[in-house]
Order: sequence, then structure tokens, then C-alpha cells
Amino acid sequence: MEIGFENALAVVLLRRIGNGESTMKKFWRSVLVTCVCLLASPVWSADSDYRMGTGDVLRITVYGQPDLTTEARVSESGSITFPLIGEVKMSGVTPAQGQAEIAQRLAKGGFILDPFVTVNVVQYRGQQISVLGRVNRPGKYNLERASRVTDVLALAGGVVPDGADVATLIRERDGKTEYREIDLVALFREGGEAANERVQDGDILNVARQPVFYIYGEVQRPGAFRLEQNMSVVQALSLGGGVTPRGTQRGIRILRRDAGGAMKEIQVRLDDPVKKDDVIYVKESLF
Repeated sequence: MEIGFENALAVVLLRRIGNGESTMKKFWRSVLVTCVCLLASPVWSADSDYRMGTGDVLRITVYGQPDLTTEARVSESGSITFPLIGEVKMSGVTPAQGQAEIAQRLAKGGFILDPFVTVNVVQYRGQQISVLGRVNRPGKYNLERASRVTDVLALAGGVVPDGADVATLIRERDGKTEYREIDLVALFREGGEAANERVQDGDILNVARQPVFYIYGEVQRPGAFRLEQNMSVVQALSLGGGVTPRGTQRGIRILRRDAGGAMKEIQVRLDDPVKKDDVIYVKESLF
């Protein structure tokens, strides 16, 4: 968990006040020690919801107790061994939760009064994600650092030309399966970083084939075409090469499946949206 200078300084001040140390000399000495600790320790820069996993290398420090500084790899059983308190489970918890557990056990055991513990991930090894579907290199990937959707797409070589603009992130949480739709196009627009979902161990990212529509009748190039986001009928006609000299833009019809799966014919306008699997029919002009 990234610790800001202000937060660390506040901890020092509260402890000094609580211990009755009020001299300027002791205050500035505390500030100096805090700065040195912050500069010397590696900072875990990922979001605070990162859950540590098997193989991650952790650096654990206890303020004012250099002998307790420990660097350990999370074992296959999901734990590390820490001085004085023994085995501590670290797999599946956040660094903040790991800090709280160690601090609580140090205090409960009577080893340190009100310990200030930090857990930094210095090497990521425990995260594995599957990338499936319409990517250049589908498969399982080990993540060596905290990663997001764009990072794992890059590992998989990016989306192939017929890949969809939306990916599905599948995640197991508390025994339940979650499905999240990720708008891949929006990720690269201004403000898209908010939608750039953090991936976790065991996640599955699936990029399906892009939906298509069909167009036939009096158009230059009838056939199946990629359905782009917010595509209108007139844009669909342009992909089909436009209307032939014998065709007309009047009375264009679409065959579309309803909720029950039955095909229904509807008359549309040029600015109406085209939907997945629509069949657009351009009729011949009577004049």
C-alpha cells in the first residue's frame, strides 16, 4: 500500500504526543527518521485492493524495529514466516490487511506496543490470468506486477481484426461468478483510465468475435459486415457500397430477431440504429 508522507508524519506526531515527547528536538528527529524510512523502502504503487498470491516477494518493516525487517516469498501454502509471531497467511489478502494482521499479533503477543507495520510487494509472481477469444496469443499469463486490462491485452498481442469492441471479465469472488463488460474502445479515450479494470489472480478475460449485420438486395456489395458501435442504417449502406442505380433508399426493411428468437420485419429510417445480426434489405425502385 502506498504510504503518503503526510500519513506517515501524522502517525509519528500522534505517537510522540501520546508518549509525552513535545520538544522540538525530538519532533524533528522523528520527521527525519520518517523521511529516511520512506526513501529507503520500496513503495507498492498499485491500487490498495491488490490481493497477494503464492510466489509474491514481500518486504515487511516495523517502524523503530530494524531487526524485524523481513523479506519473504509467499509459500505454496499461502503464508510467510515472520519473527516473533511465526506463520502469517498472506495469500488472498491485500497488503493493508497483511499489515493489520501482523500488527495485531505483535501487539497481542506483548512484543511491541502499538506497532506500525508496512507490507510492500517487491516482486509479483502469484497472479495468473487467462486471455481467451479473439486475441493474437490466447493463453494463461503470469503477471509479475499489478496489472490492468490493457496490460494483459498487450501480453496477448492485442485484439485481432474481427475481435469485438467489448471484452468480458469473468471473476470468482466469494464463491460466486461475476461477469463484467469492458468497453475496449472507451479505454483509449480521455477518462478511460477509470474503466481500465484491475485484473486479479484467476480472472478470465474473453474477447468475443465482433457482432455482424447482413445486407442484401439492391446494394453494390451485399454480404456480412462488422457492426461498429452506434452504427446507423445509412452507415451500413455505405459499407455495402451504397444503393445500386436500380435500388431506392425508400422503404428499407430490417429482419430482426425479437426476445423470443422469432424473425420480424420492420421498416426503418436512415438514422435508425443497426443491431447485432440484423438483415437489411434494400428493395428495387419501382420507377
